[in-house]
Amino acid sequence: MNKRNSPLFFPLLIGLCILVADFLIKSAVSRDIPLMGTQEFFYPYGGIPGFRNFLGIEFSIVYAFNTGAAWGIFSEYKDLLLVARVLLLGALVAFAFFYNDNPQYRLPFALIIAGALGNIVDYFLYGHVIDMFRFVFWGYDYPVFNLADASIFIGIFWLVLFTSPQRDAE
Repeated sequence: MNKRNSPLFFPLLIGLCILVADFLIKSAVSRDIPLMGTQEFFYPYGGIPGFRNFLGIEFSIVYAFNTGAAWGIFSEYKDLLLVARVLLLGALVAFAFFYNDNPQYRLPFALIIAGALGNIVDYFLYGHVIDMFRFVFWGYDYPVFNLADASIFIGIFWLVLFTSPQRDAE
């Protein structure tokens, strides 16, 4: 069988593209934009402005970092968090490749795995996760995030859509 016809080729290719893009974006941001701070002590100005007040939404690219998990939680347990991330990633990879027999789940799992791997690589390269996408939604300053975080979110959201009870009833 041709490798390109393999049922895993497309999800693995998408996952690899996300991982490479995440690495390149984080590398450029850490090199070219002045550090704004951690998620806990984020300064609201600076970076590269994207747009302001587009239907009440603002966007900019900044350089912030996060030493914890989502929204900076558990930042005081950096090493323990790394061990938990690696173990969870290993379990997810094992499930996705050896126990999952539903082809609908391949791409969402690839998105989650690529995002998680991107954030784990950050820890080894920088000692923290680099974040850069900053949105302000109608005055609410949403926590800064990166491509890996977005990939994880999209993969989880996709899985929730595929496994909803309503969908199974149809």
